[in-house]
Amino acid sequence: MSVKIGIIGGSGFYQMEGLTNLEEIEVDTPFGKPSGLIALGTLEGKRVAFLPRHGKGHRIIPSELNVRANIYALKSLGVEWVISVNAVGSLKEEIAPRDFVIPDQIVDWSKNRIDTFFGGGLAVHISMAEPFCPVLSEILYDGAKAAGTTVHKGGTYICVQGPHFSTKAESNLYRSLGFDVIGMTAGTEAKLAREAELCYASLSCSTDYDCWHAEHDDVTAEIILANLFANVDVAKKSIGEVVRRIPDKREGCNCSNALEKAFATNFDLIPKETKEKLSLIIGKYINKR
Repeated sequence: MSVKIGIIGGSGFYQMEGLTNLEEIEVDTPFGKPSGLIALGTLEGKRVAFLPRHGKGHRIIPSELNVRANIYALKSLGVEWVISVNAVGSLKEEIAPRDFVIPDQIVDWSKNRIDTFFGGGLAVHISMAEPFCPVLSEILYDGAKAAGTTVHKGGTYICVQGPHFSTKAESNLYRSLGFDVIGMTAGTEAKLAREAELCYASLSCSTDYDCWHAEHDDVTAEIILANLFANVDVAKKSIGEVVRRIPDKREGCNCSNALEKAFATNFDLIPKETKEKLSLIIGKYINKR
């Protein structure tokens, strides 16, 4: 049975209970090693791959993540759908701690991160107008509702560098710009998942009010993890509901052919080593010629 569903677990979400026929594998990629071993198993009758984003014991800060290796590793296993579980701060009164959000937009203000597979003689300009897969986002929303949690549909995720939390001035700036939640990881993942032609969406777990809310304590790792662990069972139940709803065939989105009109470089001029390195991602287009 092929593995079409990938789950990237965020802060506090280091393993996925309920997997049967479980095995852990080490995957090498042309971009180095992913964050850790990938757990393969069966959930709701479907094969899934689970990767803890920050590694075993939460050892990797956001700016150190090898996101290219993480996305490439999932792609190499046959994954087509990527469920990203993200801890986020809330920038809106109505998004309370322990609520879930399914964002539909991203503003990426992270810095100095490698967020493309391309270069090395190959120029590709891919559309990020809709950064999250609309089909998978709808499934995430329905799954979270079925799990009995409070879930908000849509909103903008502002991705910041980290690992520091916001100053009050920054937090109020983000609010003034209309952003809904703040995190440190989804921006880079969404770009690379789109380049890899994967359906990617975020199940964002609100853990705090950042530091803008006068009636709540300033955010600390302790507060975040307490809220996240309190909600982790609901997140896992939501993912079970989501996996059950994911169709066998991808339809209704453009994720699976996102690269089709994105190549700027003449294929005959792409260096051989770049073609070989990226064959998993661009091979279907190169081989058509």
